[in-house]
Amino acid sequence: MIEDGKDLRRGWTTGACAAAAAKAAVSALVSGEFPDPVAVTLPGGQRPAFALAAQEKGEGFARATVIKDAGDDPDVTHGAAISATVRHREPGSGIAYRAGPGVGTITRPGLPLPPGEPAINPVPRRMIAEAIREATGSEDFEVEISVANGARLAERTLNPRLGILGGISILGTTGIVIPFSCSAWIHSIWRGIDVARAAGLTHVLGATGNASEKAGQALHGLDDIALIDMGDFVGGMLKYLRKHPVEKVTVAGGVAKMTKLAQGMLDVHSKRGLADLEALTALARQGGADEALAGEIAAANTVAHAFALAQAAGFDLGALVAARAWRTAAKALDHPGIALEILVFDRDGALRGRCGFAPAAHSDRP
Repeated sequence: MIEDGKDLRRGWTTGACAAAAAKAAVSALVSGEFPDPVAVTLPGGQRPAFALAAQEKGEGFARATVIKDAGDDPDVTHGAAISATVRHREPGSGIAYRAGPGVGTITRPGLPLPPGEPAINPVPRRMIAEAIREATGSEDFEVEISVANGARLAERTLNPRLGILGGISILGTTGIVIPFSCSAWIHSIWRGIDVARAAGLTHVLGATGNASEKAGQALHGLDDIALIDMGDFVGGMLKYLRKHPVEKVTVAGGVAKMTKLAQGMLDVHSKRGLADLEALTALARQGGADEALAGEIAAANTVAHAFALAQAAGFDLGALVAARAWRTAAKALDHPGIALEILVFDRDGALRGRCGFAPAAHSDRP
């Protein structure tokens, strides 16, 4: 992959690392020898080999550790020590998965696994099972996955909000980390929606950042479980909600990101492009701004500056941005059974624009 002229290196998911550690440990439990490196088969057929960082064999158990290499992706688990401890089970009993230190436990419904289960996702479980079968021809083992400092790492993820407590999740649908793909974030958005729906909530709020989230939560009095850490992925949230609806959806964000949404961008990250001040000027003119204010907006340093100029002139630029952002979001949501709302906040959490709830059929509003 190329990013800003640099060749980016791919890495391995926690699921792939856990499968490699489990295969090495079970091999040692059965044969007495740890394979190093140890190769595993990924869902796409690739067979990477992993070096072992640590190995231990004791009475009735074997343990192997792999260090996660996320390549050039800014992954919070890059460099984490992922260990698998395996023990024999009764013949015919199959695999039992356990959450060791640093791996979370699911406490809320709506996730791919029920409450009480260790947060080792379905695809990593299949990878682990296949790796163990490849090494032993059997599945009759207890597999405990642990992650050094996993509880601390989990504080930098969405796990606490999703009700995954005590550590990180073992994730990955391909085994491969693609740099800057943000797939983990997108999947966390989806899981947040699943958890909210399973809890019976009828209103969720997706926010681009902390200030808009807190302000939107206070405005509506929402529980934490209703808050979706949408970040820049407005489209990713709305398209999932189209197929997994709730009655009411609020999209909240700062003035710059909501201006980008108003201009048709469903990924509002700064790397995808800046808000267009010329387009914002044209919108202000359409809304009745005089030429003096239009000129000031066109010459503004930033969107926030443009909003300040409009506010000083007594012109409600936020309402225009919110209405146009609603149209973009409604087109992506495209579900008349869902009432959509847009909230625009400044960096201090003050409401600067609002387009109230209406069915998300994008032709409903001018």
